[in-house]
Amino acid sequence: MDIDAFVMAHRSAWDRLDRLIRRRGSLTGAEVDELVDLYQRVATHLSIARSAGADPILIGRLSSLVARGRSAVTGAHTPAWRELARFVTVTFPVVAYRARWWWLASAAAFTVVAVVLGFWVAGDPQVQAAVGSPEEIRQLVEHDFADYYSEHPATSFAGQVWLNNAWVSMQVIVFSLFLGLPIPWVLWQNAANVGVSAGLMASRDRLDVFFGLITPHGLLELTAVFLAAGVGMRLGWTVIDPGPRTRREALAEQGRAVMSVALGLIAVLFVSGLIEAMVTPSGLPTWARIAIGAAAEVIFLVYVVVFGRRALARDETGDIERAPDVAPTAG
Repeated sequence: MDIDAFVMAHRSAWDRLDRLIRRRGSLTGAEVDELVDLYQRVATHLSIARSAGADPILIGRLSSLVARGRSAVTGAHTPAWRELARFVTVTFPVVAYRARWWWLASAAAFTVVAVVLGFWVAGDPQVQAAVGSPEEIRQLVEHDFADYYSEHPATSFAGQVWLNNAWVSMQVIVFSLFLGLPIPWVLWQNAANVGVSAGLMASRDRLDVFFGLITPHGLLELTAVFLAAGVGMRLGWTVIDPGPRTRREALAEQGRAVMSVALGLIAVLFVSGLIEAMVTPSGLPTWARIAIGAAAEVIFLVYVVVFGRRALARDETGDIERAPDVAPTAG
C-alpha cells in the first residue's frame, strides 16, 4: 500500500473528524450523524493501516483520533458503580477462569516440590543439620513457628501479613513483564520454605501443629499466589503464541488482564490476612479454624468458576470495555 497516497486520500476526513470532536458540545443533528459516520470510516482506516504495517506515527495518530471519536460517540462516562460491578462479576473472575490451567499447574508443581522436600527433610538428619543446629530447630518447632502468629496484636499483624502477601503476589505480577521467566523461581522459593518447615515439624512429631496453623489462611493465600503466577506466565506465553490476534494486541489484552488480577488479589489477600491474624492464632479448636479457612477457599473457587464460566459463555475476555487498541470496523 502507498502510505503517502493513503494519507492524501483520507486526510480531509481525519481533519474533519478532529474538528467535529472538538465541537461536540455544540453540534447540530446533521453534524452528529456526520461525526458517527466519520468515526466508523476512520476506525476502518486504522485497521487498514495496521494490516499494512504503516508508519507507527500514523497508527498512533489514528488510534488517538479513533479513541477520541469513540468517546464523543458513546457520550457519558460509565458510572463508577457499574464499572465496579463489572469488575467483580465479569472482569476478575473471567480472567482467573481463563487462566485456570496455568494456576492449577502452578499449584500442582508447588505441592509436589513442597511434599518431596518435606519428606526429605523429615527423614534425613544430615539435611536437618544443614538447615540449623539442634537447638535452633528445637526453638523453631517448639516456640517460633507458633509464636509467629500471636506475638503481635491482631490488627497490626493483619496489616503486616496483608502487606507481605501482597508483596509476594506483586513480585509475581511484576515478573510477568519479563515474560514470566522468573516466576517459577519465586514459586520454588516459597515451596521450599513450606517444605522445609513441614519437614522440620514432622521430624519432631509436630506436623499436626504445622497444618493446624498454616491451613486456615494458607489455602486462600497460596491460591492467590498461584493465580498471580498463572496469569503472569500466561502473559509470557502470549509472546510465543498470541493466537488469532496480532502479538501487540494479544499482549495488550493479557497485560490488562494481569493488572485486573493484581487489583482483585488486593481483596483476596486482605481476607487471607484477616484469617491469619484473627483465626489462625485464636483459641478455636483446630477443626474449626481449618473449617473457616476451607470455607473461604471454597467460596473463592466457586465464585471464580460460576462467574468466570458465565462470563466466558458470553464471549467475555475480561478486557476493559472499548479498549483503546481494539478498533471496530465498518461493515
